[in-house]
Amino acid sequence: MSDTGDDSGAACVAVRNQDGGQSGGQDRGEGPAPGTPYAPHGDPFGRMSGVADAVLYEGYLLYPYRRSSGKNRVRWQFGVLLPREWVEADGPVAVGISGSADSWYQQTECLVRVRRPGAVVRVRVRCLQMQHKQIEKAGDDGGFRAVESLRTDDGTTHLSFDEAVPREVDRARPLEELLRGPCRGPLSAPAAAQAEPLPGGAGRVVRRREAVRAHTTVAAEHLGSDVYRLRVRTENSGSASDPRAPRGEALRRALLATHTLIGGEGVEFVSQIDPPAALRDHVRDCRNAFTFPVLGGDPPHADNGTDDGSGTTGAVVLSSPIILPDHPQVAPESPGDLHDAAEIDEILTLRTMLLTDEEKAEARATDPRAARILDRVDTMPREVFSRLHGAIRSLTPAALSPSSEAPAPARPAWWQEGADDGLSPTTDTVLVDGVPVGGGSRVRLCPRGRGADAQDMFLAGRTARVAAVFHDVDAGVHLAVTVDGDPAAELHGWYGRFHYFRPDELEPLDQLDPREPLDPLDPLGPLAQADPPTPAAPDRRQQRRTT
Repeated sequence: MSDTGDDSGAACVAVRNQDGGQSGGQDRGEGPAPGTPYAPHGDPFGRMSGVADAVLYEGYLLYPYRRSSGKNRVRWQFGVLLPREWVEADGPVAVGISGSADSWYQQTECLVRVRRPGAVVRVRVRCLQMQHKQIEKAGDDGGFRAVESLRTDDGTTHLSFDEAVPREVDRARPLEELLRGPCRGPLSAPAAAQAEPLPGGAGRVVRRREAVRAHTTVAAEHLGSDVYRLRVRTENSGSASDPRAPRGEALRRALLATHTLIGGEGVEFVSQIDPPAALRDHVRDCRNAFTFPVLGGDPPHADNGTDDGSGTTGAVVLSSPIILPDHPQVAPESPGDLHDAAEIDEILTLRTMLLTDEEKAEARATDPRAARILDRVDTMPREVFSRLHGAIRSLTPAALSPSSEAPAPARPAWWQEGADDGLSPTTDTVLVDGVPVGGGSRVRLCPRGRGADAQDMFLAGRTARVAAVFHDVDAGVHLAVTVDGDPAAELHGWYGRFHYFRPDELEPLDQLDPREPLDPLDPLGPLAQADPPTPAAPDRRQQRRTT
């Protein structure tokens, strides 16, 4: 893969590897032209490798890691960029904020601040290319025929399966050049076929890949002062052999789990989730399609001068097809990838331990990555497994009584008898801006940018009705609410499914009067007459699990 220019802008330059060699090889992308002056000193994205790899292989295999599992027959669900004619066979695709829907392009827009002259922007686009592993049995005539499975004389079973090869391309350009015109370069991989003999001459393994053609365009726009908008757009520019082909066939010419890392020299990036107040309008104007950009690296700390409290900035952006918070981290207790970052390591490990010998044998034959998971689980030391049970990330001071500066009366620890005495979620109240708020109160949702997840932010400004007040094991208070206008509010109320917000994320809309009955038209009103179940409190155990 070599860089080429086009009529619309300057040619891109691929950067060198961390060890100083070119990014040669089919899995790393192309190397730079000899003498290019923009090679980085070290890998600017090295500290993001764990999180980026979790995104790359999210859903690659799912427990129980066997080919016969129904879950492993429907794969590649995030960041899938297919040929445009296949995606739009039934009309244009609706733009989404994450990559859970198939598309033919992915676009990231983010704000960047320039901190010194000569700023350089670096972009790394990563994805997987599907590779079909076909088992072929040797015939008496010296030929081979395709089979679904084959057991060799050494007792090993080999299965046909769809694997994937990682692809990665780096590009770097001075910001000044991006302002003069967009930078466009290829992100492509040729078709290939490789054969590997099986033991004893029983047959062979043939791996085939179809050509994938795509390109990435990087552009910049000056917004004023030291603020710029950066746009990175990756498109599948290949053609579909059949626009009406099944998805499984179309995936052979797709970019899978596509995501982008953006960094640079002399620049810092602005959080899209919690921007400084002065830049919020510019952030709202950013148009992200099928991806969700967040700040990478370690979170800032006010005591070291990296955060002034008015918003967050960072040195790296991870634009992911999966919705993440700013500064996502891999839990230090996690001993290895289980290809399902949304699950809990302890649970998946326990389930994997319970697989039968026959199930483990099938999983090992399915994919080498599944075999490595089984090996790691089977040989995991007891102390490593114990660490998976949970961790406390931070401790907070004891809450003060709202009416005085004296500490609130001590309650028994949550694990002691009587810890819940006197608590009544449906009748308890908590002061919010001096107003008692409890079951039946109407509020406006004002989730804080920092500490709120993306789904909370979608509800900003909506009105809601409080259903209950809960106290967690760290002396925190959470209010369960149902959102006004939600057509499923009655069903959520009946099953105890609510959104949870802290008191400082709510704005009271009326004065609570416990003597006043609920509005009979309110979704929770009729249910109260039917004695619905008490809303379920957040799982205390979950708060201490490995994150």
